[in-house]
Amino acid sequence: MTVAALRKVSPGGATDAAPIPSRGCRSCGAVLRQTFVDLGMSPLCESYVPKEKLNQMEPFYPLHAYVCERCFLVQLDDYVTRESIFSEYAYFSSYSDSWVEHMRRYADAITERLGLGTESLIVEVASNDGYLLQHFVQKGIPVLGIEPAANIAKVAIEKGIPTLVEFFGEQLARELAADGTRADLICGANVLAQVPSPNDFVSGLRILLKPRGVVTIEFPHLMRLMAENQFDTIYHEHFCYFSFVSAERIFAEQGLTLFDVEELPTHGGSLRVYACHAGDATKPITARAEALRQREIDGGFMRLETYAGFGERVKETKRKLLNFLIEAKRAGKTVAGYGAPGKGNTLLNYCGIRTDFIDFTVDRSTYKQGKFLPGTHIPIHHPDRIRAERPDYVLILPWNFEDEIVRQMAYIREWGGKFVVPIPEVRVLD
Repeated sequence: MTVAALRKVSPGGATDAAPIPSRGCRSCGAVLRQTFVDLGMSPLCESYVPKEKLNQMEPFYPLHAYVCERCFLVQLDDYVTRESIFSEYAYFSSYSDSWVEHMRRYADAITERLGLGTESLIVEVASNDGYLLQHFVQKGIPVLGIEPAANIAKVAIEKGIPTLVEFFGEQLARELAADGTRADLICGANVLAQVPSPNDFVSGLRILLKPRGVVTIEFPHLMRLMAENQFDTIYHEHFCYFSFVSAERIFAEQGLTLFDVEELPTHGGSLRVYACHAGDATKPITARAEALRQREIDGGFMRLETYAGFGERVKETKRKLLNFLIEAKRAGKTVAGYGAPGKGNTLLNYCGIRTDFIDFTVDRSTYKQGKFLPGTHIPIHHPDRIRAERPDYVLILPWNFEDEIVRQMAYIREWGGKFVVPIPEVRVLD
């Protein structure tokens, strides 16, 4: 792995965000005219503010999602470079116990399914802090992580996981392949939405994959996002939002076939797609892949009018959440947040919720503690602050980890505290 062994990439891309000229669809190039949802102006959702910068200017960008009239890919326009977002990043996957366990189960299952062993090579794109590859290392299977955020890659390297600090795409894949690096398994979770050029990314997967290799990619499912009003998963770090049919088209155009798919509960409902080279006859398309494709077609995901009503449902969710908070504050109740996720920052900024409604939030990530949420400037504390302040309500911002958080914070019931979940609409958990 000459490239992985020798290249040293610094976090030099982390400069002030610069506007990029508007362009057409990220997949097919068609002009984007149809709004999916307009969430107004918002800061970058992972740009947590240190105390000494609270009085400085904070950039906001339009958070306006479109749907392509030709290929039905839901997407944002470009406002900032990927280097501005991802060269140093605030999300460490290992802070979620349930997510690490989810990926441990995946590692066990895919190792058995593909017969992976000491002669295999597994490459993970957007490998973060080693939350997944550590499970393969424990099995003695060679791995390579590719992660653009130097601060996060450092944690993985300290765990003994070989990690290349680089953005993945066609050029890097060609360099690795030229050095003799080809993968039996390429995996990625929650990365496909975060690449500005999905065609380049998927082309890189094809180049890096061995002739009989398999790619697995997990991403939030647009069908679930729309059905459950998960608008807060839309933020600048997520350039695209995929249905199965829109993802299948992109993979097919780059020479890969989606031959299988699993529907997962993670992140409010995700897909794990399985891809192989288009000419690989050893991997026939499964019945569940055929069934999901047909379900999306029957559900109108290849008709423009299906996407038209989403924006109004989002507005109604905003109204209901604000009504709840206004009534709680008028009744003299205290409200704290749990978590400082990207989705929470979309929710709070879109709804205009600041310290007039939420006194503070807490997060397990030491990277975020002591900082303030972007835009709203709600302070972020250690989770122990909940016990000290004894709020009447705890608003769960990473609602996709609701069960895990409720278990961890069950002690709020000691003083009659209650959890509140904002999506798909406000629920108070008794």
